[in-house]
Amino acid sequence: MADQKKILVLADASKRSMRTVNYVKEFLPADENTQVVLFHVLDGVPDEYREMADAGDFPGNASGELDTWAADRETKIRTYLVQMKKILVGAGFSDSQVEIKLQPVAAGIARDIITEAEKGNYAAVMMSRRGMANALQSIILGSVAVKLLQALSFVPIVFVGQAAPVKKILLAVDASESSQKAVDFVASFPGVQGYAVCIFHAILGLGAVDFEVPEEAPAPCSREKLPDTGLEAFKIKTGQMMLQVRERLLTAGFSPDTITEKIISGAVSRSEAIVCEADAGGYSTIVVGRRGLSRLEGFFMGRVGHKVVYGGRNFTVWVV
Repeated sequence: MADQKKILVLADASKRSMRTVNYVKEFLPADENTQVVLFHVLDGVPDEYREMADAGDFPGNASGELDTWAADRETKIRTYLVQMKKILVGAGFSDSQVEIKLQPVAAGIARDIITEAEKGNYAAVMMSRRGMANALQSIILGSVAVKLLQALSFVPIVFVGQAAPVKKILLAVDASESSQKAVDFVASFPGVQGYAVCIFHAILGLGAVDFEVPEEAPAPCSREKLPDTGLEAFKIKTGQMMLQVRERLLTAGFSPDTITEKIISGAVSRSEAIVCEADAGGYSTIVVGRRGLSRLEGFFMGRVGHKVVYGGRNFTVWVV
């Protein structure tokens, strides 16, 4: 592609980060238009330990030992970042396409990541999701990931999950502006034109209704063809939306036989319906818009995209 795609990859000395880099290797084309920045904010010695050492509350040469610990930790993280770069270079990226940024914490880990994302003109931010023992742990408001999910509204975020990567994307859509941005993100991103994409929409609480996407949209100005019932009108509107999404993907270079559409009705929860469909259909990647349609879903913890991040812990989720 002509436009450069610059990706900010949050990395540390963990197996999760290695999984993220392997996802980058599989997902991104190693062409001249792709730039990867491996980024880590080094938090150093916790303030409370430093204060106790300075106050003489630790025995022996506590300050020196803490400095040694911090230096060893920095060396370990830098070594991991170098290994990650080698993985990408081995996959075809040039040395100049992969940059390592390791910086000491300034305003806080989350704030420093946000600052980097703001100034770097990135196409997306990628990070691994932590292994969660239960749902409660996955929504701790003080966690860095949740802060980033809330604050990075200006750039798509990719949470890399544990599911084995397959070239199948579940693209959850509705009529919201953020959903259309998600469609554009998929359509414009390099390397995914060969993926199979299911355009998916879940309708809340209408009961079991048989929906089919029409072969062509009815003329928008043909008032005499509009059905009498609100439900039929909604079926037509939904079908038109799905066709528009399909056309957007075709224009971007997707093959017609790689695109499918699916609409379900009677869903209790859109986020649960999306995760269940991804599980049943063997998808490894879910793409959702950041905000849903309803005002209730506009609250941070209630947004469909955020709920999919929490509920679909095994999947890689793109929140656009």
